[in-house]
Amino acid sequence: MATPTQDMPPQGGFPEVRYRRYLPKRGPSGLVILSGIAAISAYGFYKVAKGNLERRELNRENLWARIHLIPLLTAEADRDAYRRSEAAKAREAEIMKNVEGWKAGESVYNSTKYYTPPSFVIVPEEN
Repeated sequence: MATPTQDMPPQGGFPEVRYRRYLPKRGPSGLVILSGIAAISAYGFYKVAKGNLERRELNRENLWARIHLIPLLTAEADRDAYRRSEAAKAREAEIMKNVEGWKAGESVYNSTKYYTPPSFVIVPEEN
């Protein structure tokens, strides 16, 4: 039986084993992504703040418009109530014209504890 011989490296050694991976960089770095997110968020907060100021100004404008319209709307409601009251009196007078002693528009209650008829101020129109 022959004696075994050990396998030895060649003279000068084996060539270097390339184990490193040479992959290209993929995408931006973490710092670039973080900076982009911070910039977009800052712009978004800026727009939200501008929108809040605009919304607040519109609410203030609506409030002042309502405040200035209250007298006009109150006067219109009073005119309408007076017109309806006069029409109701006219209808009542027409319906009860055959009843003696009936006064149209007069309260049927003996006291004003539970019902007080609305009072109107008649302002003559200017010509």
